[in-house]
Amino acid sequence: MKRREQSRQIALQALYQLDLRGEEFGPQIVAFLRESTRDPEVYFFARRLTEGAWPWRAQADRLIDEAAEHWRIERMAPIDRNILRLATWEICEAPDIPDRVSIDQAIELAKGFSAAESGAFVNGVLDRVLRLAKGEAAVPASRTAEEPHADDETSANPQPEE
Repeated sequence: MKRREQSRQIALQALYQLDLRGEEFGPQIVAFLRESTRDPEVYFFARRLTEGAWPWRAQADRLIDEAAEHWRIERMAPIDRNILRLATWEICEAPDIPDRVSIDQAIELAKGFSAAESGAFVNGVLDRVLRLAKGEAAVPASRTAEEPHADDETSANPQPEE
């Protein structure tokens, strides 16, 4: 396993503990991270991720709530919620990490640690998070590539202007 993959797994475990146990786990976080690996590079990246994503979770939760149609953040499985928080923080606050890497790694975390359908769920939500974070208009999840756009000049059935 690559170092950054290992770091993300450790950071996810730390975020999960913080989410479930609350701030009581806070003082133990550095010890948890340190005990999770002997590799200093893995430790420091896991710590960066954890210390970045946890304090930024309110901002991440707002983006995730907006991106996750029909899902409220507090109703999501805790593991999925924290995978999304971690990747959202990376997308918005870690410009040195390519967006696609953050999303791909989040999908792999979901496949490895969550339910069978979580990889697709995480992918869909993070695709919308990315669009929101970059200021692009999000494409509705229900529209397919074959459907004509209402504003396309080549639309098969243009709507009359009112």
